[in-house]
Amino acid sequence: MQSAIDRFRQDAIVTASPAQLLTMLYDRLLLDLGRGEKALEKGDRQEAHRQLTHAQDIIAELMSSLKMDVWEGAQQLMALYVFAMKQLVNANVSGDPALVKEIHELFAPLCDAWHQAAAQLQAGDPTTATPRRIGGDLGVG
Repeated sequence: MQSAIDRFRQDAIVTASPAQLLTMLYDRLLLDLGRGEKALEKGDRQEAHRQLTHAQDIIAELMSSLKMDVWEGAQQLMALYVFAMKQLVNANVSGDPALVKEIHELFAPLCDAWHQAAAQLQAGDPTTATPRRIGGDLGVG
């Protein structure tokens, strides 16, 4: 039987706008990276693996939703995603928390920027919402 919390989470995802989904993915990515880094620091390779592979799943979703033909910066963002995937695999194999920290530090400002852009879209100010200029609905689909 599905718990109330699980149902609430599922409902939140189903009813979220593309901008909200993107920010939710970035928020969870940062959470997974932080947990993975801490697990590696503690020597808990099993937990680190769980967190880092979930982070890789999120990046794979971000990669698959990126509209390459809509925004000229999409190639650079894709390159960042590819780099992050490689670093997370390396971190998982080597057990190096510094590699995870590097990716976390790369994605934290992006997360903040997407949150700001999503807030601007929600406020109905498309002229200042950078992602709308990037490719509508945050350049993802």
